[in-house]
Amino acid sequence: MIETLMKGDQSKLTEMVNKALKHGVAANDILNQGLIAAMDIVGEKMEKEEMFIPEVLMAARTMGGGVKLLKPLLTEDEKSSRGKVIIGTVKGDLHDIGKNLVSMMLESTGMEVHNLGVDISPQQFVTEIKAKKADMLCLSALLTTTMPMMKETIDEVVKEGLRNQVKILIGGAPVTQKFANDIGADGYAPDAGSATKMAIKSTLSRIFNLNH
Repeated sequence: MIETLMKGDQSKLTEMVNKALKHGVAANDILNQGLIAAMDIVGEKMEKEEMFIPEVLMAARTMGGGVKLLKPLLTEDEKSSRGKVIIGTVKGDLHDIGKNLVSMMLESTGMEVHNLGVDISPQQFVTEIKAKKADMLCLSALLTTTMPMMKETIDEVVKEGLRNQVKILIGGAPVTQKFANDIGADGYAPDAGSATKMAIKSTLSRIFNLNH
């Protein structure tokens, strides 16, 4: 199943998932030991440049099909444990390729992802955190001139009393760990490849423990 997903063979993966279910394998075991395990390897290969964006996208879409099959069979606890994520590019920045890839990878793990798009203000992020009762906020910026907007967004989250509710991950080529520390983020990823490694983990705590 892992090999099939990594090859992006949707029809074969669907067949294998259905066969596993028919033989009594729990949906959660298929998700964690099959699909998420495969995307874990995909993330590592992407980070090492052994897989590239088109191949990763194909694998993520294939996993999405597998997750769709399993979702009705997962308990509410299993669904909710994966968390709700708000992701977007900060105000003044229109870049979205890396952010969209990370969004797709997060969704493929079974998380509930709300991709707000680009040029999102601090107030818009806060409104969505409240509306969706999000567990995690992911902020993207590809311009050094828009990096300060990440701090403004985090400051707005703090001002609204939501900081303890959400883990905050920032990403983008110009971002550094020092900058993440300085503005009060929980973690960062410099590009889609390293962000993917965090995104494929099955719980929020595992995602952010990678920074220590």
